Amino acid sequence: MKILILDKISKEGIEILKKEGIEVDLKIDFPKDRVGEIIDNYDGVVIRSKTKLKRDILEKTKNLKFIVRAGVGLDNIDVKCAKEKGIEIFNTPKASSVAVAELTMGLLISLCRFIPQANFSLKSGKWEKEKFKGIELFGKTLGILGLGRIGKEVAKRAKAFGMEILACDPNVDYFEGVKIVDFDTLLKNSDFITLHLPLTEKTKNLINKEAIEKMKDGVFIVNCARGGIIDEKALFEALKSKKIAGAAFDVFEKEPPENKELLSLENFICTPHIGASTKEAQAKISNEVAQIIIEQNKKLCG
Repeated sequence: MKILILDKISKEGIEILKKEGIEVDLKIDFPKDRVGEIIDNYDGVVIRSKTKLKRDILEKTKNLKFIVRAGVGLDNIDVKCAKEKGIEIFNTPKASSVAVAELTMGLLISLCRFIPQANFSLKSGKWEKEKFKGIELFGKTLGILGLGRIGKEVAKRAKAFGMEILACDPNVDYFEGVKIVDFDTLLKNSDFITLHLPLTEKTKNLINKEAIEKMKDGVFIVNCARGGIIDEKALFEALKSKKIAGAAFDVFEKEPPENKELLSLENFICTPHIGASTKEAQAKISNEVAQIIIEQNKKLCG
């Protein structure tokens, strides 16, 4: 079996594959616009978020049998086209759940205590204690949109902070310590809202001007899920008017982000899509990728 790896993964998984006798071809720096020229020389391909496998590439394949997304989201893969071509798609949803949940909590704390702004102020030679008077998470209501693996990990940690937790997820009707509600109820009653949803046609711009109008004045929003779920223009206007007191993003509609107006706001903080970027998560992801490939190799070899 020949495997093409187009985005960087930890060496642990690569070593496992090599020990299994699987041929691994690392082409991390291969031009993304030329992937279609080589992809059909392999049984499987491994990507992260950087490489896009859209219809123009997948339509050229005849021999490719599977794609492994080292991560959770599949929005950089044309899933419909892959199915049409009989190409299986796998991802690694378990490996990064804790890492993303911990970053979410870090961003929640950073928002309500102005940690990035206070750090910048002090390093600039200022001493602005009164300016950075924050609020506590304790006793506040956290609304979780999407109660999958990551959403549940966030709920566990928020509960430890003494927060009341609401969640909206059509696939979940019970989780201990969480009140399951509909979308509008969550928007109207949450002091903080965090997103843990995939980007689909249904979730595209789910948080738009109309949704924001239903929220409490002074709400805080965190997005460690996927860019495009929140309408960035509507968010900008709400942050300017202080309808939304603060927002924290790890993901953007376009990465790197092009919305310079949003980035310029003092009540907007951000990180460069680092939700899964911990040593532990990357090792787990790499190992999970290797196990998926080994299983596919067994199937192909009979």
